[in-house]
Amino acid sequence: MKVIFLKDVKGKGKKGEVKNVSDGYARNYLLKNNLAEEATSGNMKALEAKKKKNAQLVQQEKEAAEKLKENLESVTVELKAKSGDGGRLFGSITSKQISETLKKEHGFKIDKRKIELDQPIRALGYTNVPVKLHPEVTGTVKVHVVEQ
Repeated sequence: MKVIFLKDVKGKGKKGEVKNVSDGYARNYLLKNNLAEEATSGNMKALEAKKKKNAQLVQQEKEAAEKLKENLESVTVELKAKSGDGGRLFGSITSKQISETLKKEHGFKIDKRKIELDQPIRALGYTNVPVKLHPEVTGTVKVHVVEQ
């Protein structure tokens, strides 16, 4: 029996796949537990429509990320910190502080986990910080650390 998987089933198939399974397994387990549905022509058309819609959503998300990337690159985030001799900070600037400043001053809501700061910023001056906006889109934010 041909079925369309509605959820991932370990060892059998992933969500959205169409596969042949034995009739008993399909009727007694997959269909009964709403893990799959029979692959009729109507269900196949619905699956194709769902895949097209998902592809459009992914494309829209990517375009939105591209626009955000362009807007971020024109922004400079200015943070104040206490520093000692040679421009070394008495602490550090973290991704959380950058995220909060972006939200407060510029209106960009970016999660601190998306800001790819390998190590916290520990010196005065300009630093380019990469921001992962989408799996395929990475932007940069210019961070300027000044003396308090």
